[in-house]
Amino acid sequence: MRFLSFTMIFGCFQAALAQNPIIQTKFTADPAPMVYKDTVYLYTSHDEDDAFGFKMKDWLLYTSTDMVNWTDHGVVASLKDFKSVNTDNGAWAPQVIERNGKFYMYCPMPNNMGIGVLVADSPYGPFTDPIGKPLIKNSLDDIDPTVFIDDDGQAYLYWGNPNLWYAKLNEDMVSLAGPITKDPSFAKVKDVSDPFHYQEGPWAWKKNGIYYMAYASKCCPEGIGYAMAKSPVGPWKYGGVIMDGDQRSSGNHPGIIDFKGKSYVFGFNHMLRMQTMSKHYERRSVSVTSCFARSMATSDRSTAVTSAPSLFSEIESRPKWHCRCKTDLPFISLSNCLSTSFSELFPARNPSTL
Repeated sequence: MRFLSFTMIFGCFQAALAQNPIIQTKFTADPAPMVYKDTVYLYTSHDEDDAFGFKMKDWLLYTSTDMVNWTDHGVVASLKDFKSVNTDNGAWAPQVIERNGKFYMYCPMPNNMGIGVLVADSPYGPFTDPIGKPLIKNSLDDIDPTVFIDDDGQAYLYWGNPNLWYAKLNEDMVSLAGPITKDPSFAKVKDVSDPFHYQEGPWAWKKNGIYYMAYASKCCPEGIGYAMAKSPVGPWKYGGVIMDGDQRSSGNHPGIIDFKGKSYVFGFNHMLRMQTMSKHYERRSVSVTSCFARSMATSDRSTAVTSAPSLFSEIESRPKWHCRCKTDLPFISLSNCLSTSFSELFPARNPSTL
């Protein structure tokens, strides 16, 4: 295991955070953070050092108990763990969730095979294939799974590019409890206005009784947008932009958690690659930012400029639940929307308004 430690100061606010990119010994993308007990488990995809296009063979794991110091646990799973996969390239965006003491990893299977699931007795693995076939085999949209367990115990699996699909999972987490459904709110319809601009990389969560779906938007370059609903299956209402895209980083993939009283947004950029080469190759780097407290009582808008202009630029905070960031900030370290938690970034809304 490799131990990484960095600290960053954000302008007039001091925050203990790892320096971005938070992983600087490997190329990583598609962050999938999971909070379990007192630890953040950060699962990532892995761009090989010699990648030109997408060359991705396995998934990595990093852990932290303070968001400053990250421990490298190396490869936690690979395509070889799937019984029906016969190629070593295509280990794209995963997500892991715990249920009843077991850990379930959902990830795309290469060559349009669908979405598979692996299971382990520990968040560190080893992960094995419990069903020997894809869990989802539906369409060419079958990538980028996100998984969510509601308060009533019902689990939902969402995925898709360029449409959002979903299905209920049984309690065993490795079989479907209902039909596969193309979400009508996000669906691409010819000659019909698309306010969501959904592209890929969904991330589902619930806060203050409201369901949220963040996603990579407006390809390409991709920013991060979000939508809200009063049900885990919609209908969804477009919420706004968490971060804008940047021409220097074509893709995106959100990962959002609450941890020890603060909220964090993960994504990726190309800063590590750009230190050694200017040509665009798929060698990405996971980054993270937290959201800070700032009173919004005097105005619907407030701006702040950090003391590190080489890393950050002006931040614009629109109405609290419709927060966004401008120019270089999304590319360098994602959005910093100046709110204590997602209860401020995405405050409690009257479900009747959704």
